[in-house]
Amino acid sequence: MGVTVDTLSSISVAALVTAMVMKDRQKSEYILVVGLGVTGLSVVRFLHAQNKNIVVIDSRNKPPGVEELEAEFPDVTLCLGGFDEAVFMAAKKIIISPGVSLHEPVIQHAIKQGVRVVGDIELFAQQVNVPVIAVTGSNGKSTVISLLGAMAQTAGINAIVGGNIGVPALQIISSNADLYILELSSFQLESLHSLRPVAAAVLNISPDHMDRYESYEEYIRTKKHIYKKCKVAVINRDDSRVSDMQAGHSLVSGFTLNEPEHGDYGIRKFNGEAWLCKGGKQLITEKSLKMSGRHNIANALAALALGEAANLPLSDMLIALTKFTGLPHRTQWIAEKNHVTWVNDSKGTNVGATLAAINGLQANNKLMLIAGGIAKNADFMPLRSAVCEKVRTVILIGKDAPQIEQVLQGCVPVFYAKDMQDAVNIAADLSHPGDSVLLSPACASFDMFNSYEHRGEMFVEAVEDLQ
Repeated sequence: MGVTVDTLSSISVAALVTAMVMKDRQKSEYILVVGLGVTGLSVVRFLHAQNKNIVVIDSRNKPPGVEELEAEFPDVTLCLGGFDEAVFMAAKKIIISPGVSLHEPVIQHAIKQGVRVVGDIELFAQQVNVPVIAVTGSNGKSTVISLLGAMAQTAGINAIVGGNIGVPALQIISSNADLYILELSSFQLESLHSLRPVAAAVLNISPDHMDRYESYEEYIRTKKHIYKKCKVAVINRDDSRVSDMQAGHSLVSGFTLNEPEHGDYGIRKFNGEAWLCKGGKQLITEKSLKMSGRHNIANALAALALGEAANLPLSDMLIALTKFTGLPHRTQWIAEKNHVTWVNDSKGTNVGATLAAINGLQANNKLMLIAGGIAKNADFMPLRSAVCEKVRTVILIGKDAPQIEQVLQGCVPVFYAKDMQDAVNIAADLSHPGDSVLLSPACASFDMFNSYEHRGEMFVEAVEDLQ
């Protein structure tokens, strides 16, 4: 069993660090991993394989991954229950997990004292020497990188997909990789310096994680960081916030749901039929795609632009596009019961994602919305016009449901449900033939569920239980 220290107990962490210094000066030069969980554990495994001296600290008393850490690495010192400044100041380097903000006072103090603070993506960037595609954005990241992975596979290219999608970047490093495709959150971009993607994209921007950032502008600046050292900047021409990020880039590729300029990807109509095009060149009909929703058409166009920048063959990319059905929990068709369609968009954890789902389904006045959860300081007002125009009934769940109801007052009927099964039952009782019921919460899930996946699974189970 490793050395485990409760930083809130009578044991002095400062005394522990001093003892380490006195016993063995070399041992005191440790790397501090801040925050455990999936990412923190991947960092420990990576550093331990390099025979680094590691200390792990987490503000939680029992963080995810602690049992695995103690079993795998009995020599690693583990400090739980708080952040002791002495542990931070004695570190020669700090590796910060995405869930821990750089604004933490102990982190800021360490930076001011000259301690280098980076994240797992920075460690990844320092290790790899093959091309990397990097994708961020408020919504659509996982769909785009998964589609890119399918395109590369169709072309016979050994591309490895990871990052924020659920497989830590340090876990996918391989000597056989031809290409890495990374999903990056704004949290991961905060501490990134060395990554030089062959292509990078901010797919879109809408307010998210306002409980983490001081302002929307700070969130935008963080997302923009992905373009800093990229070779080709892929730009969403339909999002003015993203379009403004292209300044200073010599190589820019764009995508739009409108008619594209020369060299960009977009939509044109030929003989009344919508085609995905590059400039004026027809590539594939919109109806040949299995993914539903206008937002997924934008995702397909973004993937084409990114794939071209990474030299993926166009013919293989188009073949993959016709086969790709989308990802679970992202406007995923679940069932049709009693002539009512049920759609799972549990990954809709912010207002922008829910707006995209509502607009993408194009089920005007025949749409019922299940929403609610943890608001993350979100502004729900942008939902009002879309809901008033396209949604007939809203069913709310979760801690911050009253905030959504307040925004929708006088717009549509609002019902409260005690849990997911109750929400699905209410929707079934109120629905009419031809309706669609959409779970797109516009909120985080952790008040009632383990994750957005768990929330989606509960929705699917509840729908399957309907008579």
